[in-house]
Amino acid sequence: MIKEDTLRKILYIDLSKKKFWIEEREDLFSQFLGGTGVAIKLLQENCNAQVDPLSPDNPIIFAVGPLNGVFPIASKTVAMFKSPHTGNLGESHAGGRSAIALRMAGYGAIVIKGKSLKPLYISIHGDKVYFRDATTLWGLEEGVSTGALIRRQETGAGLRTIMRIGPAGEKKITYASVTLETYRHFGRLGLGAVFGSKNLKALVVSGKRDLKVIDFKRYREYYLNLLKQLAESDKMKKYHELGTPANVMPLSVSRGIPIKNLSTDFTEGIENISGEAFAEKHLGRRIACSHCPVACIHLAAFRKPYEDEPYFYRTVYLSYDYELIYALGTMLGISNAEGVLRLIEVVEEMGLDAISTGVILAWCTEAFEKGIINEKMTEGIIPQWGNAEAYSEFIKKIVFGKGEFFEDLGKGLDYVSSKYGGKDFALTYGKNEMPGYHTGYGAHIGYLFGARHSHLDSAGYAIDKEAMIKPLTEQQYAEKIFNEECWRQILSSLVICFFGREIYTPSVVSECLSLLDYNLNEEALMEIGRRIYIEKYRFKIKCGFDMENMQLPQRIFETSSSLGHLNEDFAKKIIINLKEKIQSLL
Repeated sequence: MIKEDTLRKILYIDLSKKKFWIEEREDLFSQFLGGTGVAIKLLQENCNAQVDPLSPDNPIIFAVGPLNGVFPIASKTVAMFKSPHTGNLGESHAGGRSAIALRMAGYGAIVIKGKSLKPLYISIHGDKVYFRDATTLWGLEEGVSTGALIRRQETGAGLRTIMRIGPAGEKKITYASVTLETYRHFGRLGLGAVFGSKNLKALVVSGKRDLKVIDFKRYREYYLNLLKQLAESDKMKKYHELGTPANVMPLSVSRGIPIKNLSTDFTEGIENISGEAFAEKHLGRRIACSHCPVACIHLAAFRKPYEDEPYFYRTVYLSYDYELIYALGTMLGISNAEGVLRLIEVVEEMGLDAISTGVILAWCTEAFEKGIINEKMTEGIIPQWGNAEAYSEFIKKIVFGKGEFFEDLGKGLDYVSSKYGGKDFALTYGKNEMPGYHTGYGAHIGYLFGARHSHLDSAGYAIDKEAMIKPLTEQQYAEKIFNEECWRQILSSLVICFFGREIYTPSVVSECLSLLDYNLNEEALMEIGRRIYIEKYRFKIKCGFDMENMQLPQRIFETSSSLGHLNEDFAKKIIINLKEKIQSLL
């Protein structure tokens, strides 16, 4: 067994008073495991559902789980907060070194409250917490690395995590992200804006604690077996070789990748931005999160010429994946890798969520074509399919522009389409912009009912893949979406990367937990998953979320999907079934 003595500790930090304290909450970790389970309970305890998401009373919660630091690919940290983007549950997951750093610092969770009067960053080294002046870091010009400057000041190289925001977070753009270790992110739902609202530029965490092993022989055998499966299994092979961009061509063939705001199912040259093309022409290296043998993070070596020095270039390494190729590529009609990489770079420099940014730009392009917005509103920039240069300028205007329209774009697509029109082709779900799968009913209804309106909530695209082989009834769709989301609450409470979900089956998870002195069979785990999912919905509803008013974007019924043209009446029947299933448990 692993002797567990650090997970139950929660570090509370009050930015207003520059104080911190530690509480032990064994009750939370025994009932809800860790990660997302503990985070939702801490959010309920520390956040009034009616609070303004950008006020000092909105807490930032980071939580890890019992498998972090103990088993391979258990490499994620959960962030939870009230989202300034949707007005209800904000949840985002990130890897890098974050989970290991929190465990080694001795905490199962961190709760950050209040607001500093001036910019600062928090430095946590074990049981010591420092409030560092970040005045000189605030407002840095694009391209200047906050992380590089902090690394020179802080100890713990190789063990620490550095989370920080860019200009978008400082400007409180509702879909601003938080960057970790340069290539990982808390991307969706606006954690960066919450950082900015607190004058919190960055968070540094490091520690050197050990996790003591009692039955080392049994643990070692099980660990090595899992490591071998993760490193050698065909189920993980694609993530190492091509990464998620391996999905580009198969989804293109099946009409499952959204193109030009989902207005068409075909674009020329998509093979130029496939996973194969990126790997052959642009892949610079692969890296991995801590305790992960897969190395799914693919970095492109992007050559950029110096403006005043002909034939001289600098190389920028940019992380790319399927969602970025979708949002900043096919969604914008861009079919060359250089254009996609150029937009990835500017999104990184601004500190924005790439998915939301790309979907918003796609809506702007169609809205411009339809005359809903005009050149005066866009300050002379014409959004045009395939024009990476114009989109690059557009992104910078969202962050730095002074005009009303660009300020409105900083509040998200649901807000801007409600104000200016074009709601019928605005691809949002619960106010969150669409992920990159137009595979069928499972994907779209999964976005709609997912606690965070993400493709990662229930992987509905995988359910659609089943339906391509054997059609599903509306009851079967609802059952599969619900059960998958409940199970993923367990994986994100432990906290396991979803890429390893086919290895970490319920029986394997139960066995891993038994080595940590948890006695939970598969049925008990599913019950905990259901409770966590429902607790999230209870928080959302208290924030004003109304299941009765949830609607799918009309555009999804107009363009053929991987399952052909979707039937709106059939989709409504699935929604009714799923709604009844959730409401029966509230």
